[in-house]
Amino acid sequence: MEKNDKKTIRAWAMFDWANSAYNLVITSTIFPAYYVAITANKATGDRVMFFGKSFVNTALSDYALAAAYLIVAILLPILTSIADYQGNKKIFMKCFTWLGALSCGCLFFFKLSSLEFGIICFALAAIGYTGGFVFYNSYLPEIATVDMQDKVSAKGFTYGYVGSVILQIICFVFVLFPKVFGLTASSSAQLSFLLVGVWWIGFAYIPFTVLPKGSPNAQGHHHNIIKGGFIELGKVWQQVKNMPLLKRYLPAFFFYSMGVQTIMLVAASFGAKILHLPTANLITVVLIIQLVAIVGANLMSRLSESYGNVLVLAVVVFVWILACVGAYFTTNAFQFYILAGVVGMIMGGIQSLSRSTYSKYLPQDIPDTASFFSFYDVTEKLAIVGGMFSFGFIEELTGNMRNSALMLCIFFIIGLVLLIALYKEERKIQKKV
Repeated sequence: MEKNDKKTIRAWAMFDWANSAYNLVITSTIFPAYYVAITANKATGDRVMFFGKSFVNTALSDYALAAAYLIVAILLPILTSIADYQGNKKIFMKCFTWLGALSCGCLFFFKLSSLEFGIICFALAAIGYTGGFVFYNSYLPEIATVDMQDKVSAKGFTYGYVGSVILQIICFVFVLFPKVFGLTASSSAQLSFLLVGVWWIGFAYIPFTVLPKGSPNAQGHHHNIIKGGFIELGKVWQQVKNMPLLKRYLPAFFFYSMGVQTIMLVAASFGAKILHLPTANLITVVLIIQLVAIVGANLMSRLSESYGNVLVLAVVVFVWILACVGAYFTTNAFQFYILAGVVGMIMGGIQSLSRSTYSKYLPQDIPDTASFFSFYDVTEKLAIVGGMFSFGFIEELTGNMRNSALMLCIFFIIGLVLLIALYKEERKIQKKV
């Protein structure tokens, strides 16, 4: 496949356009606000019953996401190695996309009386989103040369931010003016969940039509797909162990991702529960984050050309530490808006640059990109598991989400220290060459 082809890159970026609607509407705005609204109960301390066990409402959703990401982290190394072995990663990409889109559609039926059903669909949607993303990410080194990967990665995130904002605005109209459409406040939110599913699967068929199915990495397929997949995984792991920069990058990425991904997933719940912001305000905040993130993704791509990826990442992680401290002291909507602007700028930059940095550390022109990217995505998913569980646990332990936000500083500090060590190692290697 020819690299840097504009049509292929646009089609690839449209997958981000398609599935980012889930990330914005389901994990960041309307679903968290709807969930907090239907489960809030001062008399019980906002506790709900889930299969006979009592949980704080927001802690339960945190645990559900953590469980979903843990399942993905367990499955992906096996599935990606099978995909590389057979050369059919687009099929896996389609399966996860359908799972996520259908689960979002099923949230249309979610009410307090069907809490277990709603939480399960919420978790399955997360599995569909994250599972499809690893196969999407793995196309990056196949469609772009090393010198273009920062820009192409930023383009993908830009498409995602723009697409998700468009659908968010459509949903925003239904949520703000439900009576105009003959809806209630609850049914307008439920309609938004259905729209996400339709949007997701509809636009995903653009990349499904254009992107190649993948190249098999097996000579004659001498093994069954399970055994062949494990052989492929073992082969890739041996290569990863012999890549000094990649080995140093993954732990740094793990720790700062614990903070980044958790903040992205709990921001709306924090605004709803701690600051008591109405749904309209929460949607406005997240729209600010998404729009500023477009600028951040492209700005960090340009800065990396002058200062290098690792140094820019280290500076961005330092700003994340300040953002966590700021969240702890945020007491009103105006402060939350300012914080949202800062988070948006650094969120777009760190997501885009993290993906392209990993891609640059990989051997180029290899057929087993899905297996290599599974290590990146599993690292990220395990980081989310740890971050979300820690956030929910600290909230249950102390009774305050502010303490959970401040606790995330620890993860960012560790990530920053590891990035500085990586930067020094990279400089040493560059001097020897």
